[in-house]
Amino acid sequence: MELPREVPVMTLPSAILFPQAMLPLYIFEPRYQRMLIDALGSHRMFSVAMQKPGRTRETPCNVAGLGLIRASVARKDGTSNLILQGIARVELTETLRYKPYRVNRIRALDSTKTDSVAVDALTVKLLELISERLEQGFELPVPVLKRLGQLEDLGENDLPPDFLVKHGIEILAKRNNPEEITDLISWTLLSSPLERQLLLETVDLESRLRHLIRFLMADIRRREKNKNQ
Repeated sequence: MELPREVPVMTLPSAILFPQAMLPLYIFEPRYQRMLIDALGSHRMFSVAMQKPGRTRETPCNVAGLGLIRASVARKDGTSNLILQGIARVELTETLRYKPYRVNRIRALDSTKTDSVAVDALTVKLLELISERLEQGFELPVPVLKRLGQLEDLGENDLPPDFLVKHGIEILAKRNNPEEITDLISWTLLSSPLERQLLLETVDLESRLRHLIRFLMADIRRREKNKNQ
């Protein structure tokens, strides 16, 4: 898919858009209503950037997620509900304008994969941690499994009670795509916006895997400690 050279930017306090993610958004601010109309009339893309912590003025992080509008439902009051699919990491370079909404030039950030042996070993460790984390009570949501190409015609109520925990890891392992697994798990299992933003900014896949493994190990230990108290 060819990416535009410049896109609108939506700045949000804690929303991070990863490639592969399906992000639901409610559009109510007049500037973003205008942005949505313009995007739907052109390439159907805009970027979601996290607000830099500690800043009072709107200041997006330099690395953001570029999304494609997959569905948009307009309401009579001018607001809209939409689904934005993450398609790429991008660097926000030059700001072209601020009003009525921010528009930035962008540069695509392609992942680097320097050591396939290390990446494969780290992916195995990641799958082990995901399994351990799911056993603590978190289930991979049906939308994630659908994004992985499974269960296209099934709803959550059609699944046996143990399906998500029992088969989620098997489906991830069969994908054999460390980058996709890393982004999906970062989006699904991490709750800290700062951790997710760091993973979005890390273009080197080996480093991204190491960060995610460290975050998941800390989360697992924290939950085990809370459980035993």
